[in-house]
Amino acid sequence: MSKESTLNFSDNEKVLCFHGPLLYEAKILKAEHWTGEASDEDEEGPHYLIHYKGWKQTWDEWVPETRVRKYDTENLEKQKQLKDMYSTKKKASSAQREKSGTSTTVSPSDRGRKRPRDSTGEKDEEYVKRPEVRIPIPSELKSLLVDDWEHITKDHQLVPLPRHPSVSDILQRYRDSKTEESAGKKRHGHDRYVEDILDEFIEGLKLYFNKALGNVLLYRFERYQYANILKEHPGQEMSDIYGAEHLLRLFVQLPSLITHAHMDSEGLGTLKEHLHDLLKFLQEFSSTFFVGDYDNASPGYMSVVRNS
Repeated sequence: MSKESTLNFSDNEKVLCFHGPLLYEAKILKAEHWTGEASDEDEEGPHYLIHYKGWKQTWDEWVPETRVRKYDTENLEKQKQLKDMYSTKKKASSAQREKSGTSTTVSPSDRGRKRPRDSTGEKDEEYVKRPEVRIPIPSELKSLLVDDWEHITKDHQLVPLPRHPSVSDILQRYRDSKTEESAGKKRHGHDRYVEDILDEFIEGLKLYFNKALGNVLLYRFERYQYANILKEHPGQEMSDIYGAEHLLRLFVQLPSLITHAHMDSEGLGTLKEHLHDLLKFLQEFSSTFFVGDYDNASPGYMSVVRNS
């Protein structure tokens, strides 16, 4: 580990930090640039030990820079928007639970201080000067994100794995739909170029997903499940195991991940167009792609998580 000028936040700085779908006020206890030399930091990049304001110390955790935001007017407004969206959804969920006679509780064991791995470390100081890419997520999919967060962190449930369809299956179906759409327009001279761009987008998104899953897409409660998946499916890409639930989480992180990439305006425009179309595709087939029932974690699983 080392402290370098590439760190965009510093010790004791007040920041906003993502925890699930929401932003919370937090303080940076320690800032480090991981070199990948230590056993628990085998991915490079800026990382920060975060303490959430008003939360117990047991919630302190190391997070990659992609989850941290400057404490400024723009991000405070974003925090408010996310909170308003979640509050509306939470009221509806609470009313439904009251009707069904069920309730849930939250436990600090859902979050820990074990360092997650991250491969998105910025190697260019110009990163802080680049505007964040905006990827609007449809309201229906935002609600699914909140439901997903509640299932995992409050209800202590898990997405059943492997998922069918998987991320790879979904992206292939998206490719097929776009190819059919292009063929219908009879753009003969343009078809090969369009398909090449589409293939590049899909392969790139799969690469992002496979690298981001273990670093920034999992809640702590899911990490034991992830460890078991790695043992049971050695060498298999996670995009063949996980599904729409985790793919949708990637869209929350993509703006920051894309900002780290060096892309020209044309390439960025094409990427945003495909991401927008893919979100519409996920929304259109949400009943097919997203899991209906989450699995309840076994007592043995709960015991391992609490003691980890």
